[in-house]
Amino acid sequence: MEQDVSKGHDGQQTTEPKEGANGIKRSLKTRHVSMIALGGSIGTGLFVASGSAISTAGPGGALLAYAGIGLMVYFLMTSLGEMATYLPVTGSFATYARRFVDPAMGFAMGWNYWFNWAITLAVDISTVGLVFKFWFPHVPSWTFSLVTLVLIFIINALSVNSFGEAEYWMALIKVVTVIVFLVIGFLTIFGIMDGHAAYLDNFVYKKAPFVGGIPSILSVFVVAGFSFQGTELIGITAGESENPGESIPKAVKQVFWRIILFYILSIFVIAALIPYTSPNLLGSDAADVTISPFTLVFRRAGLAAAAGVMNAVILTSVLSAANSGMYASTRMLFSLGVSGNAPKIFKRVNTRGIPMPALIGTAAVGLITFSTSIFGDHIYNFLVSASGLSGFIAWVGIALSHYRFRRAFKAQGHDLSELQYHAKWFPLGPILALVLCILVIIGQDLHSFVDFDWQAILFSYMSVPLFLVLYIYYKVKHKTKLIPLEEVDLTPHDMNAEKKAKKA
Repeated sequence: MEQDVSKGHDGQQTTEPKEGANGIKRSLKTRHVSMIALGGSIGTGLFVASGSAISTAGPGGALLAYAGIGLMVYFLMTSLGEMATYLPVTGSFATYARRFVDPAMGFAMGWNYWFNWAITLAVDISTVGLVFKFWFPHVPSWTFSLVTLVLIFIINALSVNSFGEAEYWMALIKVVTVIVFLVIGFLTIFGIMDGHAAYLDNFVYKKAPFVGGIPSILSVFVVAGFSFQGTELIGITAGESENPGESIPKAVKQVFWRIILFYILSIFVIAALIPYTSPNLLGSDAADVTISPFTLVFRRAGLAAAAGVMNAVILTSVLSAANSGMYASTRMLFSLGVSGNAPKIFKRVNTRGIPMPALIGTAAVGLITFSTSIFGDHIYNFLVSASGLSGFIAWVGIALSHYRFRRAFKAQGHDLSELQYHAKWFPLGPILALVLCILVIIGQDLHSFVDFDWQAILFSYMSVPLFLVLYIYYKVKHKTKLIPLEEVDLTPHDMNAEKKAKKA
């Protein structure tokens, strides 16, 4: 595989992949990229956990928290979009942190993100087994989980286009489900479906619309943050997008408005039809499909088969998450191999453009993690806790990288007209995103600090010290420093050179 090799700020060799004939393939179309990002954020967080958010903070509190996190995600997406159109490479934000902030941060972010998705892959295939129990209660759930892992591995091993197509159709099912839910929900609110108009009665029921004040809203911020995890996949796809200059900005614009509309309107419908005091809103995972807010609303509208239909949709959602997790972690491990931050074997790519060693390594870690859940919960729970906040740490890295990128761009005399896509409201956007991300990380489990429950604190915040250990290890070993703005490498990615390399 052809590579551009140069000296990094720490004196180490850094390499960026040049997607030539034997490299990764740019096969993802604009519709793939849009749906991958959209599908990555519409999942069990919306279909199941949204009910617990309403129960905790009331309808007004839940809407406020999701709108706030949605705004933060918008700024993060525009920041990522600006960098990804300028430098559309596989590895995305780990590469940006390495080039624009500090090589140690790029190292820590890359391994942190890979670990996060490799562990999440195990969680998702475990969840698939739970979902299948709805239809096959007497069959061991681990059999369905293993079949799912094999299926996801095959999809990712065939080609990047097969991954994109699979994600497109699974995401489309979720989108259609939400649209149907919204139509039926609004018809039910006005009494057209079941004859009993609800209007906004539940918004003023007892302590509604705001329940529990600011502490409750802050706790829902964390739930909402987890619901939106996955939108950063747009950055990972940039290196294999057919036309990143067109697809990335389009995906950023479409995904934000669709996510906001889907989440805000869905929560509005649920809150209008189900009072926040209902115990049925307390389900928080895929095993609670029979009391999913979506299921409850469909049943109220008179759709008897609602639970079975929603279970199928949630199954699709979890499969989509597992598929995306396999892809994202594989590409990040590949990028770490290319940059010299992982063993060289992981930068190898087969003739179909698939980094097979990285794929096999990721699948193996997912399988080992899943195996620990079969033989005992302790190690499994430990690993899941260790990856819990990794997604938010990646978001912090995106905001910080973009802030440094834009400042370096100005410091080196460049004009914003050179950028194909401009992030909105700089520097307010990345700064606001950075502050909100840190607040969400801190607010992960404040009750544990109040109760001095050190074991709970360790499990809730384990991702943070793990990231710091990776960062400090690299920084001490290579004696890296924050890159001065004038020395930041702003060499743009040359798409024309890449096309010539392909033809060669």
